[in-house]
Amino acid sequence: MRVLHAVRSDAFAGVESHVARLACAQAATGDDVVVIGGDPERMAVAVRGAARLVPATTVREVMTSVHHWRRGADVVHAHMTAAEIASAAALLGTRTPLVVTRHFARVRGSNPASTLAGSLAATRVSAQVAISEHVARSIGGVSTVIHPGVPSTDSTTLAARRQRVVLVAQRLESEKETDVAVTAFARSRLADHGWRLELAGDGAERARLEALAGGLGVASATDFLGHRSDVTQLMQRASVLLAPCRVEGLGLTVLEAMAEALPVVAVGAGGHLETVGSVSAAALHPPGDAAAAASLLTALALDPAARDAYGAALQRAQRERFTPAHQAAETAAVYREVV
Repeated sequence: MRVLHAVRSDAFAGVESHVARLACAQAATGDDVVVIGGDPERMAVAVRGAARLVPATTVREVMTSVHHWRRGADVVHAHMTAAEIASAAALLGTRTPLVVTRHFARVRGSNPASTLAGSLAATRVSAQVAISEHVARSIGGVSTVIHPGVPSTDSTTLAARRQRVVLVAQRLESEKETDVAVTAFARSRLADHGWRLELAGDGAERARLEALAGGLGVASATDFLGHRSDVTQLMQRASVLLAPCRVEGLGLTVLEAMAEALPVVAVGAGGHLETVGSVSAAALHPPGDAAAAASLLTALALDPAARDAYGAALQRAQRERFTPAHQAAETAAVYREVV
């Protein structure tokens, strides 16, 4: 198939990473893939030449590019509301199917105008994909749930070779609830035993979180790493990942941790119930409950054998259910229904 992915973006975050991985997996099956949007340099690294890349940072640019590249395309696949609107407009008067992936557990649009435009664009949609059951329940309408995938790894780092590091890898914005992770680390008292908390990511909450770490007495054991391009390497040496955000549609960072057999303490909400929650005895805590998170963290920190067993279970789940090849196959089935 000739597949045309569209996202209105000059960044490279979760959605763009999702698009890049899917494009690579589709190209590996023989599809001819074009990707419109995303940070050109970082998208090029992620796609590794598997797809043709077309920059597009505005709705108009996405619309123009889709209009140009639609010729010969079997399907246009849009991601997020702005790209849906642009793609629907570009496909007016054509029979080219428009498939959309819904990445967030909320209605289309961020303001009344975009919500209205998104609703109108939805009438042109041939099929809707949701990245999790959580998202599908939240957005309404008919959706096919296709979980994103991440590459599996061939090796596992056992607890004995990992450092006494608790890792948080996410944007430092209020909706991510990083304060719960910082508070949980402080309450665990692990800093008294030589453990450190590393926060990979940046955002508007950084100053407040730095002050919180100071107020809780763990500033000297907390490292604010800023934006990092080596999160995989951080995961390979850390001992536990904290994932406190209750509104994750699924959580690619958690999937990446699972691939590395890194134990995850996550909030029992959102997409985490479908990833971490898919294994028995998952380390899940109620939303916003730092005390419960601290208890789970302490139990894992004090039991290396339990960390190894839990990490292995998470890795098996990722290999079985959350791979790019599986995602591409499920997506191809959706395409066949509308082409």
